[in-house]
Amino acid sequence: MDLSRRRFLQAAALTAATAGATAACGGGTEASGSKDDKDLTLWYWSGGLSDKVVADAKKQFPGISLKTSAVGGDFKTKLLTGLRSAQSAPDITGIKGEDIASFLPNANRFLDLNDLGARKLAPQYLSWKLKQATSQDGKLIGLPIDVGPCAMFYREDLFAKAGLPTDPAKVSSELSTWDDYFQAGVELHKALPKTFLINNIGSVFSMIVGQGTKRFIDDSNTFIGDQDHIRAAWTTAVKPYTLDIDAKINDNTWNAAVSGGTLGTELGAAWHALDITSAAPGTKGKWRVANLPGGPSNLGGSFLALPATCGNPEEAFKIISWILNTDNQARGFTDAALFPTSPAAYLKPALTGGDPFFGGQKTIDIFAPAAEEVPAAYEAPADAAVSAPYFSELTSIEAKGKDPDDAWKDAVSQAKQIAERQGVK
Repeated sequence: MDLSRRRFLQAAALTAATAGATAACGGGTEASGSKDDKDLTLWYWSGGLSDKVVADAKKQFPGISLKTSAVGGDFKTKLLTGLRSAQSAPDITGIKGEDIASFLPNANRFLDLNDLGARKLAPQYLSWKLKQATSQDGKLIGLPIDVGPCAMFYREDLFAKAGLPTDPAKVSSELSTWDDYFQAGVELHKALPKTFLINNIGSVFSMIVGQGTKRFIDDSNTFIGDQDHIRAAWTTAVKPYTLDIDAKINDNTWNAAVSGGTLGTELGAAWHALDITSAAPGTKGKWRVANLPGGPSNLGGSFLALPATCGNPEEAFKIISWILNTDNQARGFTDAALFPTSPAAYLKPALTGGDPFFGGQKTIDIFAPAAEEVPAAYEAPADAAVSAPYFSELTSIEAKGKDPDDAWKDAVSQAKQIAERQGVK
């Protein structure tokens, strides 16, 4: 995992705004071979699956020759290229969480996993995550690999110096709302003038949007990015800037800020723990994890899918079901920090132990309830593209001192133009 995962939603949004959000998968749909092929291919990206689990899958299915490829570079683009040619398409493929919505309009390019037995397996997985891979006509194109339940990572030692609560349960209780959290940030900055509450206001905005049941486009393909729920998220996100508790970090200085105490808290998904650990090994034992203010939210989480040209759907489905069973999801957490989509895995020893970096805290006590309570929200194929101007304008506030109201108007105007180009009403 590298630091880019910390800001993948913003990067994905900016890319989508340029390239367009809908994954058009042209080309023929004929199968690459008979439907009982013994030679199957699996594509994923580095860190997208546990390499150990993938290696064991080859042994688990001795009647199948499973060729696996950890594809580097722009995975989505390479997958789209493969899908356009039956000869080069994989039999099994990963789909990144930020890309799944853009593939749903072309759900016919993938097998409906419900037809292969996914309905029976559905109770094993988080229902809201399954919905992300379900087309509007009910086709399930992916089984979920992982999720990114979000929390507040905070420096216990800096909170103590500022006279703030330090116990995770107390922090979760006393900083349960965004306003409570911001007030704590004011006290923190007053006591420690070189320490700020957040890295940038875009991170707050994305968390708040994820806490709702509506995003920028509704399920009738109508733009709703100018409505009250987005306006409220914007207004709340701007508050740390106006309170001067925003570090305004939108560049490569984040590592130094985390290790040097510039940041008293970080908002992020479960996998963000590795970002912090990598950036600031010298702060081991000083961090803790508390509930995200305002309620659960999610960042990230990918899927395994079977292209329509899959040479042996029944065996391929058995393979992905095995890779993503409860025991192997727990292994995926240990090997690659992939937070499980199967709640039964949350009881496994791999997840229930204390984390030395976080002072021995059992962080699963924070992340498991968050994962199970993430609200289900419709994410349109063009959502990433339409959301991009909001993040750009929030950065303009921080970098250029742009008036927040003017930035809001410009964000909405630009988003409407992108929505229109994407065929959104």
